Amino acid sequence: MTSKILVIGEVNGQFPHVFSKLADLQQKHQFAFALIVGNLFAHPLTATAEDEESIASLLNGKIHVPVTTYFALGTQPLPPAIISKLESAEEVCPNLYFLGKRTVMKTSEGIRIVALGGQLDANITAGASKDDYPPYYGETDAKILKGATTADILVTTEWPTGVRTRSAVPFNPTEQPLEQHCLADLCSALKPRYHFTTSLGAFYEREPFFHEKNEEGAYPITRFISLAEYGNDKNQKWIFAFSLDPKAALPANPPEGATASPLTTSDKKRGFPGNANSGAQYTYEHDKRPNKRRRGPHKAPSASECFFCLANENISTHLITSIGDNAYMTTAKGPLPTSTTFPKLGFPGHLLIIPMAHQPTLANMEEEERQNTYAEMQRYRCSLNNMLKSAAGEEYGSVTWEVSKSSLMHTHWQYMPVPAELIRNRSVEAAFKALAKNQNYPKFEEADVGDGFEETSDFFRVLIWDPRKQADQYQSFVLRFDEKIRFHLQFGREVMGKLLKLDQRVDWHSCGQTQQQEEEDVAKVKEAFAEFDFTE
Repeated sequence: MTSKILVIGEVNGQFPHVFSKLADLQQKHQFAFALIVGNLFAHPLTATAEDEESIASLLNGKIHVPVTTYFALGTQPLPPAIISKLESAEEVCPNLYFLGKRTVMKTSEGIRIVALGGQLDANITAGASKDDYPPYYGETDAKILKGATTADILVTTEWPTGVRTRSAVPFNPTEQPLEQHCLADLCSALKPRYHFTTSLGAFYEREPFFHEKNEEGAYPITRFISLAEYGNDKNQKWIFAFSLDPKAALPANPPEGATASPLTTSDKKRGFPGNANSGAQYTYEHDKRPNKRRRGPHKAPSASECFFCLANENISTHLITSIGDNAYMTTAKGPLPTSTTFPKLGFPGHLLIIPMAHQPTLANMEEEERQNTYAEMQRYRCSLNNMLKSAAGEEYGSVTWEVSKSSLMHTHWQYMPVPAELIRNRSVEAAFKALAKNQNYPKFEEADVGDGFEETSDFFRVLIWDPRKQADQYQSFVLRFDEKIRFHLQFGREVMGKLLKLDQRVDWHSCGQTQQQEEEDVAKVKEAFAEFDFTE
């Protein structure tokens, strides 16, 4: 269904007048909702007595907001009275809602909005910013939002780098807007139908630009629009109305006047760790494979409901330790080891390596995405091995396991240190084989299935690394199974629990930590991994 939407630029405290105008427009046009993409309120440090009175009137219901309205976090701090209200309620007043600093949401009309407010702060180095209200974000916040995968509307305070490239539209602002590479990456990843931002006293509407053709042979089109501030002295456009049907099909051909995407991304061509030729070797091994038919569509819950997807606004972002281009890494919820299991580490060391793509297996991904994702997951695993060697010499090896099952929600690898002696005396290998035999599972085979594309059945794999070897070398064992086998998804954890005499911790629900404890472990992992984190 098509919805009418109204977008407003900088308001800077003049919201009594803006909402009055909005009421007149609403009577005529019946908008589904309105978006305010600039600063709604005056800066607290320069606010006048009249500004304070207006805020009090808004909170007391004396100022009417005529239609559901979402306001973004701009470049200025929110007034203390507004923050206080938001900490105790979902809305500032009837019909007025805060989008938040980093948001993925869907309106009642089915329109998907992704928002990143504030200005980039390079000093936010410990990951995502944790406070919703200060007008600053870190690059990790932008990376997290890439996990939303799609958007109908993208709202940012700053511009994506290079967006004016290939444009013939004149733009002569008194002050150039700030541009950020991470926002170009974000827009390229989400391919929104509309990208809104602000540029003080100037209005800019770029020609539509098209992204690469998708699997259905259609072109995602983005319209980038930057609005001026209300009451600007150049009479530049500060309000924009349009209609949007989120279910409308994408065009088979770019519209007339559109350009190719101008966005300059910061993606780096990163080599694979280890020896100098290992990256080329992985590329060659993938490329020489025949182009097999991809497996059928997956009907698991959507990315916004998946607890491994960055698109899920309820994901525990405080567990994230690193975010790459195609995968990211977190500490495990309810880790099997404790902070004392591996004394030379001082933290549990149980980590997850998770693809960005919402797919049940690596094999379900398209070729390029699958190859890039697998290579980056391997790179994380190797980097963690190097971290272990740096911290403990040859005392700890590692075990990485994966359940590749077409009915799962979101594939991932689990990584854990293990005393190297248990690898050298083959206790790790024997433990996996023994429990498989006890469960009447098929036998393990020593085989490397790579990204799994050649496999025709579900499988469980375990990668075992001996610290006497290079970080990218490993033994790989595979247990293949079909739908007749009721494979236990916690099989890997159960094996490692028995092997390390942590039987009482096999069920992760019984290993709960407070958020403070989780954050302390994350901080320790980040400190130990910093030297080896290739995403920085």
